[in-house]
Amino acid sequence: MHTFLSATSSRLRGIALGAVLGLIAVVPAQAQRAVDPKAEPNAFMEAIANNMLDAIKADERARQGDVAAITTLVEQYAMPYVDMDKTTRLSAGRYWRQASPQQKAALIGAFKGTLIRTYSGAFTKVDSGSRIDFQPFRGDPGADDAVVRSTVTQPNSPAVGVDYRLERTDAGWKIYDLGVEGIWLIQNYRNQFAQQINSSGIDGLIKALSTQNRR
Repeated sequence: MHTFLSATSSRLRGIALGAVLGLIAVVPAQAQRAVDPKAEPNAFMEAIANNMLDAIKADERARQGDVAAITTLVEQYAMPYVDMDKTTRLSAGRYWRQASPQQKAALIGAFKGTLIRTYSGAFTKVDSGSRIDFQPFRGDPGADDAVVRSTVTQPNSPAVGVDYRLERTDAGWKIYDLGVEGIWLIQNYRNQFAQQINSSGIDGLIKALSTQNRR
């Protein structure tokens, strides 16, 4: 169990900044830009990303890695645009079909907590010079799945390529996966989840994630 969690956390902390920029859209209500889930994919992601940067720059507790503050912001501003159910289902792969409804709900909750805690340290890297630049959208505007590409720039650090996978739903676009310099979140966790489930079952995976979240 410890090996699984250490491998997952270590690898993802290496790409934490880009992942946070992709998954967390946080901004005080008075400064929030309009986010239209039915807009063109790049416009949708740009609004989320710019809102997020503004909020992190203004939130001292989040920048210091306060998990409670980060969780509150994520729940209020990020989750409406993230399909955590799909992210968890694809990460679990074929094992998802073996899970009961109760196990699925528990796994979604535990995985969300793990992602928030794993990425919380990235907030300390955001400052006034942080910037996200989006590349022109080259996909089919009528497709139900899209990839949005961007570059994250930090002062005194190399630029990092961050890609987002979106799915068109009845409510508009939803984020369900992201890749940082070619490392995709779902693929990374799918391998780790499979190892843990083979070792101790779905309940063992839920327990491992939950244990990490309590630390």
